[in-house]
Amino acid sequence: MGSLLAYCLEHIPKGYFSTYLIDSLTQGQEGALKIRVFNIKKYKTTLFIEAQALTFQKPIRIVIFNYRPYHHKIFSAGNELFVQGFIEQEKNAYGDNLTLINPKIITEINTIKAIFKRRGIHLDILQKRICWESLLATQIGEKYAKYLYEIFHPSLEFFKAYNAIKAFPSEYIQAIKFTEIFSYIQKLQNKRTNFPAKFQCQGDLQPFLNKLPFRLTKAQQAAINDIANDLSSMKATKRIIMGDVGCGKTMVILASVMLTYPQKSILMVPTSILAQQIYNEAKKYLPAFIKTICITSRSNGKNDIVGDFVIGTQAILYRGGDFTNFALVMTDEQHRFGAAVRMKLEKMFESKDGINIKKPHNLQFSATPIPRTMAMLQSNMIDFSFIKELPCKKDITTRIIDKTGFSSLITQIKQELANNNQVAIIYPRIEDTAIETNTQDSTRKNNIPYMSLKDAQSYWEKHFTSVFSTHGKDKEKEEILQRFGQTKGAILLATTMVEVGISLPHLTIIVIVGAERLGLASLHQLRGRVSRNGTKGYCYLYTHQVCNERLIKFSQTLSGFDIAELDLEYRSGGDLLDGIAQSGDTFTYFNMLIDKELLQEAQQKLANQLLILND
Repeated sequence: MGSLLAYCLEHIPKGYFSTYLIDSLTQGQEGALKIRVFNIKKYKTTLFIEAQALTFQKPIRIVIFNYRPYHHKIFSAGNELFVQGFIEQEKNAYGDNLTLINPKIITEINTIKAIFKRRGIHLDILQKRICWESLLATQIGEKYAKYLYEIFHPSLEFFKAYNAIKAFPSEYIQAIKFTEIFSYIQKLQNKRTNFPAKFQCQGDLQPFLNKLPFRLTKAQQAAINDIANDLSSMKATKRIIMGDVGCGKTMVILASVMLTYPQKSILMVPTSILAQQIYNEAKKYLPAFIKTICITSRSNGKNDIVGDFVIGTQAILYRGGDFTNFALVMTDEQHRFGAAVRMKLEKMFESKDGINIKKPHNLQFSATPIPRTMAMLQSNMIDFSFIKELPCKKDITTRIIDKTGFSSLITQIKQELANNNQVAIIYPRIEDTAIETNTQDSTRKNNIPYMSLKDAQSYWEKHFTSVFSTHGKDKEKEEILQRFGQTKGAILLATTMVEVGISLPHLTIIVIVGAERLGLASLHQLRGRVSRNGTKGYCYLYTHQVCNERLIKFSQTLSGFDIAELDLEYRSGGDLLDGIAQSGDTFTYFNMLIDKELLQEAQQKLANQLLILND
């Protein structure tokens, strides 16, 4: 029945007109008239028709622009017919005339007709399909079914309310919005498929907790409890663990490994740098009996995947091995992987017994929060845990500067370097002199009004001693980042490749050149590289647009969850259903920013229906 709601949404009329006979022949009236033609004149492409409104026995003028031959025939002198339109008062040298301009010629009176965006749609056909019984069968509820019914079965009272404001009254707009979100959630729920789990895991967490030199936050513990319940289930879980930058999700990953043991776990991450970083954390905090290995494109050794906990990049997808005892599949920075990649990883570790498929438990981690409304929508397909508490409070000052603030920035950088801290300068592109093969691409690059990394490098190397430079295409980026991390009082020149989960504990200043060019999520990830250990940090947004409203609002909060809501103000929600669009219009009527109550109502209604079905 969800298809009927989609059908309704596809055919919402863009307007209505009345064929009810008007009750007074005055300016501003709209409706139908019976007329008798007594004279017709044509001038170039225009017909001027003198007629009499028979009900009122008064003259009325009809003007038809760009007339067709059939108009001349229909409006022949002596003909009587019904026309529909809007009566206007026309003033000219001959006096005041009541006029109908380009009226519709009608054969049926005392009805309300709908106007559709596409031609060839007939209201009577729609009405047969969108009947009262079929609307109730969608389980949308009588309240909203009533409003939808009136939209497609318009009464005179409905038309008057619509015509008064030339739009749907608010209660009908709410009904359309509710229909859209209700139908959308139904589609999401239909996509959620439950599979039996390969294993029910109830590993012992205590050896891990005993080894930690610190206490986990309450938010971390809550997420771990969610995961423990999932792993012990006979149903293969799908859960997103979403936290802010620096929330300590690595500890939750390691706890998940312990809860899975003695069965095996695998973690896929977007970069080899991050893989090595988490590997080092695992070796440091996991008990020695957990065999941990790291697989990247540069990894040496056997091709087979072995170990209790396997960490790696997409290179994992091209390795073999015995996957029988792998019970948990995890991805970190999950938004960096396409849906097809995540699905391929999960499929590698599923087991088949004839036609029966058993899936590994699936956890996805992200330090890029999404708006609450989007999370509520996605929760119809996947479970969520949120880590909003940070192990240590971040003290980061965000400043928006242009070239007038550059000298004071240099002073600040020198102070931090003197204190053996580190600085990162993020540039929007690598170089200006790249050979372009596409004119449009070349034009776009040349329009970036900021210095490239390569051009800026000579300045920094001239004025400072320890300067490191790398970017995403640099084959030696891992070694450079490692050397930078071990060098006190150093400067790193880079592109946004440092955005993804790289830990630089001594970084206290990050300068983002051309900040207005980046999305809020990327800005937040980059800012999150500083103050990782609770020290004072600074984020400088270098821009030619110091009054940029988006940057100003970004600079006023450190919360990734608040920034996600702010991002929703500037971008649409993206298509969650297909997982393709990162932004853009998912909905035609429903607004994720202002219609949260409708979303909650739709979710509650569908949840109640599910309970009734399961009873």
